[in-house]
Amino acid sequence: MARIDVIMPQMGESIAEGTLSTWIKQLGDEVKRDEPIFEISTDKVDAEIPSPSAGILAEILVQEGETVEINTVVARIETDAAAAADAAPPAEAAPAPAVEAAPAPAPAPAAAPAPPPAEAPPPPPPPAAPVAPAVASPAGVEESADERLRRKSTPLVRKMAAEHDLDISVIPGTGHAGRVTKSDVLQFLESPAASAPPAAPAAPAAPAAPAPTVQPWEDDRVEPWSRIRKLTADHMIMSLRVSAHVQSFFEVDFTHIADIRRRKKAEYADRGVNLTYLAFITKGVAECLRRHPGLNAAVSGESTIFRRDINVGLAVALDWGLIVPVIKHADELSLIGIARAINDLGTRAKEKKLLPDEVQLGTFTITNPGGFGSYAGTPIINQPQVAILGVGAIEKRPAVITHADGTDSLGIRTKGMLSMSYDHRVVDGADGDRFLADLKSVLENYPDEAI
Repeated sequence: MARIDVIMPQMGESIAEGTLSTWIKQLGDEVKRDEPIFEISTDKVDAEIPSPSAGILAEILVQEGETVEINTVVARIETDAAAAADAAPPAEAAPAPAVEAAPAPAPAPAAAPAPPPAEAPPPPPPPAAPVAPAVASPAGVEESADERLRRKSTPLVRKMAAEHDLDISVIPGTGHAGRVTKSDVLQFLESPAASAPPAAPAAPAAPAAPAPTVQPWEDDRVEPWSRIRKLTADHMIMSLRVSAHVQSFFEVDFTHIADIRRRKKAEYADRGVNLTYLAFITKGVAECLRRHPGLNAAVSGESTIFRRDINVGLAVALDWGLIVPVIKHADELSLIGIARAINDLGTRAKEKKLLPDEVQLGTFTITNPGGFGSYAGTPIINQPQVAILGVGAIEKRPAVITHADGTDSLGIRTKGMLSMSYDHRVVDGADGDRFLADLKSVLENYPDEAI
């Protein structure tokens, strides 16, 4: 018999932890390879995680509702020798993360001076945070201050704190069970407390309580936020605080595309693809991003990173929050390829079947509030990107039509609004408007031969 480790996967760029929300399989259950065994929740996605091997669920190490770092072993599957041989690659891959988590402990024992510092924890909290964790897990009797700090933060957060000489213990945590998140550190750095050391312990209260406490009235229903709702809220607030949002609006005449859809929709349906307006828009965006690299970028400190790959994320509204699956290398796909990807990702997002790499590495995002009838909107940028496109309702509207002889008349055209929020730190108004003007031209003059 052999045992295969099941680990907490990384479900998004910059995501350092995940919450195990539900065990789909129970202790002792038989599982098949790639069969969903548990469900996790992060600020990027709610997803069902498949089993790395066939066998019996022999150990459950992380309980429902617990938040753990990526690569943490959450369970073990017992499999026979034959299955173990088949699962050899995953089995080797699983210990790698486990050993990656173990090396962190290794430095502490190697730096055997770790016990002495334990006698005098006050001076070294920030530097000790990355090292102390090493001693935290094996110990049994009493938890040290350093261990408590580790439980309240992730490696990414501790690294940020160390870079800015911050004491994590004085930063108010808004994460699960009071954990300090990346957003908490960013918010703390922008607060007066970060620049005024003496007031540091007292000032954190300001960023910790941005939302007032409101008392429910009689017969009101109070519904606590789910983890994905809470993390989405944190991410949106952080984005508004970090990026200088500015918006531009362009009205686009979709009459020609509406005609193409009418003629080709049945043909595409026979091939199992729903030919939507969003497919044309996504194809157009991917094409225009190649000509306007400033919109396919990210901000890092005081530098701009111009992305080589064009990976378009599509915001999908779910009953429990938002998910942004990503179409990788969208500029290399045909219209039918993009339409098929939109159908597939949208369906699997609603079924919680997305894979970890399908919600990572986006370079530009499209959101489609028009699907709910909205005329236009001003979406919030999906960090660390620098722009997001909002698609308003596409419908028939009265319009002035200019004829070849220069005369005008009123007619009915299929139109829709495109709105784009972009980061004014790196994208000027002229750059944003040039991109939208280019996209408008591509959509209004879509070549029939490209279908």
